[in-house]
Amino acid sequence: MSINKSYHAAPNLTIQAGDGTIFSYRELGEHKGLPVVFLGHLAGTLDNWDPRVVDGLARNHWVITFDNTGVGFSNGSVPDSIEQMARGALKFIDALGLAKIDVLSFSMGGMIAQELVAIEPQLVRKLILAGTGPRGGQGIEDVAKISNWDFARSVVTFKDVKTYLFFTRTKNGKQKAKEFLLRLKERQENRDKSISLKGYRTQLKAIQNWGIAEPADLSQIQQSTLIVNGDNDRMVPTLNSYDLAKRIPNSQLIIYPDAGHGGIFQNYDKFVEAATRFLDQN
Repeated sequence: MSINKSYHAAPNLTIQAGDGTIFSYRELGEHKGLPVVFLGHLAGTLDNWDPRVVDGLARNHWVITFDNTGVGFSNGSVPDSIEQMARGALKFIDALGLAKIDVLSFSMGGMIAQELVAIEPQLVRKLILAGTGPRGGQGIEDVAKISNWDFARSVVTFKDVKTYLFFTRTKNGKQKAKEFLLRLKERQENRDKSISLKGYRTQLKAIQNWGIAEPADLSQIQQSTLIVNGDNDRMVPTLNSYDLAKRIPNSQLIIYPDAGHGGIFQNYDKFVEAATRFLDQN
């Protein structure tokens, strides 16, 4: 069965988990093979996924994006730890009745993904970690400071904060930021609700705590893993991507030049090609 042809037109769906939590989500692509579940970034909602990435992967895969507990149209309170966010994601996945999935995660979503595979290692077949780092990774505890500083810059310059957080300040980076932000506005109707200020601050604190926590044993991740980042990630320093690749046994690494935290959006065409190839490998 084929559902929807473009992410900007995908309807907002809901499903209720066993504990009563109602999750909001969208689907794209044919219901065949394993679904690719997206795990999103700090303050990210359904409308923060680049439609070129979603549409590109949905050409050959069943794609699912969702609002985790307390985010967007999903009810409940935002969990105060990355581990609890992973457990929230597991509630959603269980509510859909999915026994096996692939995961595409970005930024905070990549942290959630690492906890998720630690809790339920048999659930995930393949793992994509973009713009993220390991528990206790270098500079991750500074995400709140960097985010707050760039938010202040965005207010003064009347620009979206993602201009600074996700992209380099080179001529190329500035142009790619403008193009990305325009793509996020393609959906005109039935847009998601923004995260609350309280929820945003709760997520920031959870990331800070993740950044100062004891490192995990990443050798336990047995999933085939694709690690992707830009070469100048200010939010989760790029060296963390190299660290992930070194510590996760069955992994491969892609670093895009002249790209920042949102390297997968800045280079969406190359990323979609690489991610599709990775997911389709036996």
